[in-house]
Amino acid sequence: MSATSFDQSVYWFRHASPYINAHRGRTFVIHLDGEALRCKQLNELIADLALLSSLGIRLVITYGIRPQLKEGFERLQLDWQEHQGRLLVDNKRLQVLLTSAGALRCELEARLSMGLANSPMQGAGLKVLSGNLVTARPLGIREGVDFQYSGQVRRIHSKSITSLLDQGALVLLPPLGYSATGETFDLDAEEVAREAAIQLRADKLILFGDSEGLKNPQGELIRDLSPEEARSWLDEMQPSSMLQRHLQAACSACRKGVPRAHLLSYERSGALLQELFTRDGDGTLITQQRYENLRQARIEDVGGLLALLQPLEENGILVRRSRELLEAEIERFTVIDLDGSIIGCAALYPYPEQQQGELACVVVDPAYRQGQRGDRLLESLQKQALSQGIHELFVLTTHTAHWFLERGFLPADVEHLPAARRNLYNWQRNSRVFYKKLG
Repeated sequence: MSATSFDQSVYWFRHASPYINAHRGRTFVIHLDGEALRCKQLNELIADLALLSSLGIRLVITYGIRPQLKEGFERLQLDWQEHQGRLLVDNKRLQVLLTSAGALRCELEARLSMGLANSPMQGAGLKVLSGNLVTARPLGIREGVDFQYSGQVRRIHSKSITSLLDQGALVLLPPLGYSATGETFDLDAEEVAREAAIQLRADKLILFGDSEGLKNPQGELIRDLSPEEARSWLDEMQPSSMLQRHLQAACSACRKGVPRAHLLSYERSGALLQELFTRDGDGTLITQQRYENLRQARIEDVGGLLALLQPLEENGILVRRSRELLEAEIERFTVIDLDGSIIGCAALYPYPEQQQGELACVVVDPAYRQGQRGDRLLESLQKQALSQGIHELFVLTTHTAHWFLERGFLPADVEHLPAARRNLYNWQRNSRVFYKKLG
């Protein structure tokens, strides 16, 4: 290896290290179209997936079978029939579908298990598991057309999948679903990927297609978009094209809590590693977070805060705060502003003499609780506390003890509180006390 190549390798590794640390323990759903399973870069892509697994990333792989299915239909002289963008599957076509899906599943399991000779991943010994992890329901009859064995996702068995991931397995999900009555249904592969990402609360949904992402009229790659910005792109795309299907799945997943979705090309060698471990990435990122602004609260936010807090106050989860009190304490609050709407908040009340601070009013709108927004608020207030010389946070709660325990807080008794706060303790509410050391 030349000195230049060595220097470049060291430079890349050093700059990838923060991403390696950030991704460890995260759950990624990665979707491969049927075309991707035939590309000449497939062995490299399989090696990259094995590398991600070795770095502690929890992987769920979904895959499509459209080209394989078309070839199977042609051999049996069966027509490809669609209605409302979905394949019509009768009993004959179902048999072809089961054969194609099963063959691809076996091929993927074999490739992921072989250890990739003559590579750094030789002998990696990945554990690859699948099963009846998706429950489906039939599409039924629409506009007079009976879809028969064409279905839609009813439920992703997220607990079972999580258990497999906890055991260090890589989970495969074919585009098939099973009903409680013992039937098998053809599923839209992108729907399986999207629903798996949503219901598993995955950190990323990564979709491999024949395009490296979205490009503007000048042919320049669009690096990132919000789902709202992507709407105009969807309107201009060819219906049911691979890129249109992937973009639609990415936008839907982000709207429902998946923090980030990525559109990558299976034809670009190393696209997955480039996207995950470099600042510039390699494809198009779809994320809702660009339109979410975590900031200090302002006086004009009082109305939004009242609307956010009121349901919890009425249920006795939070102590009631009047408009006047919120206006007087507004500088204590940090909010998450989504396009002008307050969807989350938290407050910090310092006790500088004791170097302690009270964390209060940690609230996220129920419609937005799948995007780790509570963690973002907590992280922000911890940084604020440290900047003010506060080295311990405490919180009083009646309903969310486990949430704080899972984030490093420890139980304490009332005597642990600063004297000024202890004198205000409401014994009737009987709130539990937790604390966390900072720095």
